[in-house]
Order: sequence, then structure tokens, then C-alpha cells
Amino acid sequence: MKLPMSAFLHSTALAGAFAAAFATTAVAHADEEDNVGEDIVVTGSIVSAQQDSISAKRRADNLSDIAASDAVGRFPDQNAAAALSRLPAVAVQRDQGQERYIQVRGAPNRWTSVSIDGVPMVGVDEGGDTRAFRFDAIPAVLLSQMVVNKSLTSNLQADAVVATIDLKTYSPMEQKGLHVSGDAGYGFMDLGKGEQRQGSLRLSWSNDTFGFVVGGSHYRRKQLTDNREVGAYDANGPTEFDVRQYEIERWNNGLFAGVEYQPEAGKRIYAKAIFSEFNDNEQRNQYEFRLDRATGGTRTQDSGTLTGVPLRGSFNFGEYRNRNYIGTIGGDYEGDDGFNASFKFNYARTENSTFLPLVQASTGGANNLNLTYDNSDPRFPIVDVAGTFNQASLNNAGAYVLLGRQKTISDSYTVKLDLSKQMGDLTLSAGGLYVDRDISGNALSISNMAMLANGAAVGQPFNINSYVTDKAWDTGFPLGVQLNYVDNVAMRRDIDSLLGRLQTAGLYNPDLDVPGTDRYFQREQTLAGYAMARVETGKLTAVGGLRVENYVLDNSGSVLAGGAYTGLDRRTSKTDFFPSLNLKFDATDNLVLRVAGQRGVSRPAYGAIRVGASINDSNNPGTVGGGNPFLKPEYTWGADASIEYYLPGNGMISVAGFSRWVDNVLYQTQAVVGSDFYNFGGVDRSNYLLSGTYNGRSGKLYGVEFNVLKQFDFLPGALDGLGFQGNLTLLDGQFDTPTEKNIAFQGMSDTIANASLFYEKYGVSARVSYQWRSDWLDTLGGLGSGEYRKGYENVDVSLRYALTENFTLFADLANLTNEKYIAYQGTTATPTEVEQIGARYLFGVRFSY
Repeated sequence: MKLPMSAFLHSTALAGAFAAAFATTAVAHADEEDNVGEDIVVTGSIVSAQQDSISAKRRADNLSDIAASDAVGRFPDQNAAAALSRLPAVAVQRDQGQERYIQVRGAPNRWTSVSIDGVPMVGVDEGGDTRAFRFDAIPAVLLSQMVVNKSLTSNLQADAVVATIDLKTYSPMEQKGLHVSGDAGYGFMDLGKGEQRQGSLRLSWSNDTFGFVVGGSHYRRKQLTDNREVGAYDANGPTEFDVRQYEIERWNNGLFAGVEYQPEAGKRIYAKAIFSEFNDNEQRNQYEFRLDRATGGTRTQDSGTLTGVPLRGSFNFGEYRNRNYIGTIGGDYEGDDGFNASFKFNYARTENSTFLPLVQASTGGANNLNLTYDNSDPRFPIVDVAGTFNQASLNNAGAYVLLGRQKTISDSYTVKLDLSKQMGDLTLSAGGLYVDRDISGNALSISNMAMLANGAAVGQPFNINSYVTDKAWDTGFPLGVQLNYVDNVAMRRDIDSLLGRLQTAGLYNPDLDVPGTDRYFQREQTLAGYAMARVETGKLTAVGGLRVENYVLDNSGSVLAGGAYTGLDRRTSKTDFFPSLNLKFDATDNLVLRVAGQRGVSRPAYGAIRVGASINDSNNPGTVGGGNPFLKPEYTWGADASIEYYLPGNGMISVAGFSRWVDNVLYQTQAVVGSDFYNFGGVDRSNYLLSGTYNGRSGKLYGVEFNVLKQFDFLPGALDGLGFQGNLTLLDGQFDTPTEKNIAFQGMSDTIANASLFYEKYGVSARVSYQWRSDWLDTLGGLGSGEYRKGYENVDVSLRYALTENFTLFADLANLTNEKYIAYQGTTATPTEVEQIGARYLFGVRFSY
């Protein structure tokens, strides 16, 4: 969707374009204490925390937005994604209503990189199909500060197109003496009344030379998710109604510890360790009315009367897991002569796994349904079955199991060194980074491995209908027919037992669940160095530099052709140069102007670039399906400009424009291989068609951000406790391929808005928060077309009352709009998915000593 003011947006974003001609670096990254200034002090007050964020933003030499940690949790946010979504131009992608990925400036989530305490991190989610970092695995309580760097600097990783986010963990030296803080809360989900609970505890102690911190957090929810889907639409209307409900139990755990030794001011060594995990147990109850397979009747978009309609049931108890193990040791030195040094050594391990044993069976013959349907509201089709509806009428003899398995592990070692020397108004800096990362895993593999009827051969017959209970669905969506829950836990237990018996009998081999074509083994090594200079002359601060990165990828996998596997390897190596420049002009005591320019990169996901593939030599032309090891990185030139006015007291008004020009934009298609890579066994496959991810041509993304924050301290009496924070982002952008032009970026909403009205006085702290984003393209189903997501809004309320200086009662009320998350094909008149989880409520106490 194009913005009417797109020409204006583009011209505004170009205000900083001239900056791209210079080499640059900004020294104001939150992790570089010698450049940023003093660390933010966490106070636990809305006003104080916002003032800390404003002060840090003003001091920064680059264009950034900063969220200071709020020790008493003024936002109802359980993870880092939810907390970051409050910042300007930051949107969030949700799964089952829970925040997971971050999208800065409407760009694909792969264009935002992440570091923890200045050390680059990568994600391996969804079988390595994305490098995007999963924020739902990082509890917000572990963090003291979150910085969204929108203009790059030479001391930051270049692997970012629109932003790089640094998550800074808590330091025990921030507060002297013994400090204990934490919270305990309990509540419920509106839909299904499942429980919601959380708790955290942090203990720290420090004196002038030594400090330590230990802590942990836990969050758990049990929820129902209502879901309606339509398989497709043809000339006669919907082809099937897919009625689902998920029973979900999700929990996050986090543990962290740190020690610091500071023998004298400006000299310290430290060690930090983090463990975090996200767990999801998901039960699926699903029934598909397969309308297009009816034996007779009529079918239209709005209604239908059909005979002989098959009903297919699908059930599973699936497990999703994500774990992070992160350890860092380091040291900082600040000399009296202006020489500073910082060293870090980090080990990080990320594990992501999925196991989905999905049981399916359909009705047949006389058990098929005669029905009518009312689809006048296509979000909620109503089905009326003629006669008595028997849910337990699936064909047990035809039941089977689809086994979905995925596991990806990333092990990385990182060494980072930063040096600087201040000489009056000039500061020279240099540094290096080395990352050695091993990635092994497989794309999500689906195998139909066991006909359940074979259970009779091992003395364990399986009756899928025996698991239907007498408990009706607890749903907020209309059904038309009554459906009862299936005992997925018992079914999973019996499936595990049956598969074990089939394996013993030689009827099932679990090693074949994941074919070799889905597996990949990769090693990437990044060696980077940078040099930069910061010059402060009067009201102008200029920071420029050059980053050089050598990237090597060793890529191994197996290719299946003619019934046999062949191992193939491919090595790619590239040295790139990434200049950047940030200029800041303090026009007055309250007015700051900025322009910036930089070059960045975004590298392909591990699963997308894997060697593994399946070749069909009998097709004409032959076909290759799998990864695309020929993928190139996406490169960008970017320009930023902003005007920031800092209001007296506590507040600011800012306007920022940006533009990104991107080459080699990634997209899905089928094209000629064009290489001899698959020419083994005496077969020329250079003209075969490969289906997978490809590089398109150029693209551009641009927009304008508006941000306002102000406490109304000019109002009389009790009203001076009121305040407002809001931001609005307007976006536009598209990319080209060899055959299509002006394709929308996946995940880009052209409007993103956040607003909060808060009050803080007399021990009361209250906030009403509103979030909204417009429609966006979710998946590309073909060039220029695909599935869209309808925009939605969320309203959250946070209430606090300080009983004493040390104890505060709280209530967090989230998703009060009870949003329905809708996907559609073409227009909203043809929805493909409607999902709802309901509001959630959490009550508890926070304490701090």
C-alpha cells in the first residue's frame, strides 16, 4: 500500500544523503562507556527512567533510541520484544499473541541485528530459515538498558540494514551496598481462564572495588488460542473450513550472574553468565470441513449446501524449545593520559528444536457429512450438519502420523578489542572483532512414517476416536457444531509407545525422519577491524570511520539424486568495506540536529543457503529443491537525518527521516541453476530449475518518525503528575526482481503508532498504553502476491501503588481490545486465518531493598 505522501517521505529521508560519502563512526553506542558517558541509573520511576533515556539519547553521537530499565516494571512486558516495541519505529511480530521478533522501521526482521553487552548474537529459529534473534527467550528483567542504534558506527557490527540493537545486562557496580529486588505475580487469561504467573529475584552487592549479582526470572502462561483458517478460495468460494483450537502452555526461565573487580577508578575486570530458555507445549485440536471434495450440492462465497463432505481431524502434543547459554569475560582500562582499552571474550550457544507428532484421519463413505454453511461473515463461517453429528467417526484404518522434527545448534566464540586515545577535541579509536561460529541442524522435516493401522502388527492397535472426551471446546468464536476436546496428552503417550514398538519390530526407523537433504553443517568466520575519529569543534561533533570485514563460510550438505546421496561442499569468502559518518550539531541548548550515512550488510539465513537439496533428473527440465548455496548478502547504503528538541524539565519532540537503498533483496522463486555445482555423476544440471531463495535486484525503504514525550509539570496541583509519550512512523518501500517491479517488503506496515498516557504522584503510578500497526505483507505466495496480515491495535493498562518505600502492589492488564489477528488473501473479504487469545490479567507485588 502506497502512502500518498511518499514523495515527501523520500525527500525528507534524503536530507542526510551527502553523509554517505564520508567514512564514519559513532562512539555513542551504549556498550562503549568511554564514549557514551555515565551509565544510566535505574530508579524505578516512570519520569526518572524516561529522563535517563532522554539524556542518553541526547549524549549519543549516533541516531538512536534508548529504553532504560524500569526496576518496578511500569510496562506489562515479560520479554525484551514487548519492551522494545514501545520505542519509535519499532513493530513486533507475535506468535499466538506473544511477542517474538522485532521489526525496526517496518523492515524484514532479518535486517535488524542484535548484540548482548556489545557482542554480536544470531538466531537459528525455524530450522535456520531466519537469522533473526528471538527476543521472547530473553526476559526483560535481565537487562538494564536496550539501545536501538538506527545509524551505524564503526565500532558496531556491520551486519545490519536498518538497526542494530544492544541489550545491556545489569552491572552490580551500578548500586553500592546490598540490594535485593524482585516481584511475584499471578493472574489469568480471559479466554479459557488459564493461569498466568511470574516471579523474579535479583541480589546484588558491591563496594568500591568488588561487586556481584545473581538473579533469575520465571514466567508461565496457560492459554487457549481460537483459530479459523480457509485452505484456499476458488471460483466457487472457500475450498475448506479449518476449525482449530490450541491449548498452550508456555514458560520462560532466566538465570544470570556476574562478578566485577575494580581495584581503582577506570580499571575493572568482570565475568557474566546468562541462561535463558523459552518452552512451548502445544496441543492442537483441528477439524477441516473439506468442501471442495463434496459429492454434490452447491458452494458459493457466502453460503452453500453440500453432500458427502469429508471431515479430517488433526491432533498433536508438540514441543518447541529455545535455549541460550552465554558467557562473557572482559576488562576495561581508562588511563589518565586519555588512553582507553576494552576487551571481551564470549562464548554463546543457541539451541532451537521442534517436535510435532501430528496424527491425522478422515471420515469416509457413509460417515461423510451433509451440511450447509453460512459464510456471510467470512471470519467466522457457521457450519450446520444435517442429522446427528458424530465427532468420533474418523476412519481409524486410514489414520497416520506426520512427524515434524527440527533442531539447530549454533556455537560461537567471539573476541572483541576496542582502543581509543583522546587528544583534546580529537579522539582516535580502533579495534577488532573475531567470530568463529559452527552451525549444524536441519530445516523442519515432515515425514509420514507410521500407518497407525500397523499397530495391530505389534499387538498395539490404535483407535483415534477413543481419545475424544466429553468436554466441549471453550471458545470465543462461533462454531455451528459442537466439538469436544481430544485427550492429546494420552494420544501422544500412546503414539510414543507405538512408535517404539514399530521400531523394535523393524517397521519404523527414526533415523529416516530427517532426510539428508534437509541437514546442513556450516562454519562462518568473521574477522573485522575498524578505525575511527571523533572531532568536537564548538557545537559540531563529527564521528567518522571505516570498518573492514572478512567473512568466510564453509557450507556442507548432502544432495539426493537417483536414489543416492552425494556430499557437496562450497566455500565463499568476501572482504567488504563499511564506511559511516555521523554529524551532530547542538544548535541551541535544547535543539540538536543530526545527519548520518553508512553502508551495511545482511547475510542469508543458514537454512536458506544450505547445500542440501533433492534433484529430480526425470523431469524436463530437471528440478532441484532445497537450499540455494549461491545466495549473496544484501547490501545497503543508508542515510538518516533528525531534529530533536529537548523540552525544559522532562520531555522531548523529535522528527527523523531515513532512507535505505538495498541490493540483492532476498525472495522466493524458481530459476535456472546456472552453475556446474550439481554436475556430478556425469550429468549436466546447469539448466535445471532450482526452487528456493534468490537474490532480487534493488530495493528502497524510507520513512519519517515523529516522537513526543512530556510530563505535564506545568499543570497545577495533582494534575502535574500527568504525562504523555507517543510516536508515529510513516513508511514506504519496495524492491525489484528480474521479472517484477515494486514488490512490497514482507512485514512492512506503512504506519506504526504507540501512545501512552501516564500519571505518577502520591504513590500512585498508572499508565494506559496503545499500540497500532497497519496491514502488511506476511508471505510471498508468488511475485507481487501473497498473504497479508490485517493491522491491529493493543491497549494495555499498568497500575502501581507504593505501600511503602520497599513494597509496591501492581496490576497489569494486557490486550484489553481482545484483538483478532487476521490474515487474508487479496482483500479482507477473503480471510485465510483468524486468531484470538483474549485479554490477560496479572496481579502481584514488587519489592526492593
